[in-house]
Amino acid sequence: MKTGIRIGMRAAESRFALRANQGHFRTAALAALCSWAALWIQAFAAAPPRPNVIFIMADDLGYTDLGCYGSRYYESPAIDRMAQEGMRFTSGYTAGPNCQPTRAALMSGQHTARTGVYTVGSIERFNWRSRPLRPVDNVVALDPKTVTIAEALQQAGYKTALFGKWHLGEDAAHHPLAQGFDEAIVSAGRHFDFVTRPKVDSPPGTYLADFLTDKAVDFIRRHKDKPFFLCLHHFAVHSPHQAKSNLVARFQNKPAAGGHNSPVYAAMIASVDESVGRVLATLQELNLASNTLVIFTSDNGGVGGYAREGIQGGSITDNAPLRGGKGMLYEGGIRVPYIFWWPGKIQSAATCDEPIHSVDLYPTLLELAGAKPPAKQPLDGMSYADLLLSGGRSTRERKPLFWHFPGYLGAGGGTWRTTPVGVIRSGDWKLMEFFEDGHLELYNLRADIGEKNNVAFQEQERAVAMHQQLLRWRKEIGAPMPTPNAESGGASPPTERGKTRAGRAARKGNTATTTTE
Repeated sequence: MKTGIRIGMRAAESRFALRANQGHFRTAALAALCSWAALWIQAFAAAPPRPNVIFIMADDLGYTDLGCYGSRYYESPAIDRMAQEGMRFTSGYTAGPNCQPTRAALMSGQHTARTGVYTVGSIERFNWRSRPLRPVDNVVALDPKTVTIAEALQQAGYKTALFGKWHLGEDAAHHPLAQGFDEAIVSAGRHFDFVTRPKVDSPPGTYLADFLTDKAVDFIRRHKDKPFFLCLHHFAVHSPHQAKSNLVARFQNKPAAGGHNSPVYAAMIASVDESVGRVLATLQELNLASNTLVIFTSDNGGVGGYAREGIQGGSITDNAPLRGGKGMLYEGGIRVPYIFWWPGKIQSAATCDEPIHSVDLYPTLLELAGAKPPAKQPLDGMSYADLLLSGGRSTRERKPLFWHFPGYLGAGGGTWRTTPVGVIRSGDWKLMEFFEDGHLELYNLRADIGEKNNVAFQEQERAVAMHQQLLRWRKEIGAPMPTPNAESGGASPPTERGKTRAGRAARKGNTATTTTE
């Protein structure tokens, strides 16, 4: 009997111990779960929210066409405020001397030699048959297989939109709606009585810049609670030069200054500036400013500076002290305003002299958004996120900047804005190789921003070294070269293995016009 009692007591003790152990296990598991949850919440709370990005681009706005870049005639108070509260780059470059190649590079993160988009339209736009070389055929739309920056951000959870000029193909397969944008309204060509794709009605007399800004502000309001990527790509200040009469009147009696003298052009800039002001005001109203990066730039240099180069064709503005203008690979054609605004993140009133290029935007936005790069698409640029967040100071070594333009851009009277040319900028130095005869031009941009003194002869060793860099880059990227034009009987282009010819005088007839791309 006592044995049975002892067995029963042991069994009871075992069951009690088991329950106790189970209880301890549950307590430990619950404690571990709570600890993990606390760490997860802490990490989540500490992670910075992904910034909204608004990319505002003017069309044909020159380097000195803003108050914050030196104009004493044009007025741009909202954009000047962006620069005062953010960062202004003094060496911001476009991928091409006109619209389309820059837009392709911004969307793809790739150089023109990869996209094949070198210029606007086909090679038949200008009489290349009168020249020694046949241009490389131009691609007129962005390949639908390209993973655009919009698609990369879309995959990272961003809502995306583009309002304005696209110029990379507007049929169904190439429209921005098929290239990563959730919303898109495309329009260019007219400032009044404009047409949109898809069709959207607007009241008679509506100015395109105002219409596009209305759509941008509406998009911001509808998506204020989630990360968004918004492209506001104005057609202004591109020709035809048309503006709202009340803004034109503001400049009618204003004295000209430094080659800036058109009341209509000034009024067009004022409309773009009003657009920027409305966007910034909307962000502040919705308490989004501290988590929104706003970028302002242009797609190429201003339409001006041609007469000094012997170019026939009118100028609407002047890019001085830069040389030349739109359609040229001199600084006036490819150096543009670049302003970044992000209160609390970007140091106010900062100026950065580090060169940046159109292809750099893609990796920069990927880094800031924590998004993944496309798996099978090489990106040619380098992120400048660290420059933005460090007041313009960076520990990264800036890679050389490259341009490849294997075509012609003509102007009036048989003059030419540019003939086929390759360009490299490394540090303060810029080398240009003109393919028709192979001659080189070398400029120290810090000492000679106007590219007045070709020092290729005096700096032969540097010229040769930079030319070899350019040759290697063209080989690595597979850049196609123009070929001899049998019809003209002209000289063959320089071979990629040919000897560098430094110190030749600058060629004549480098030209541009106001009425073409």
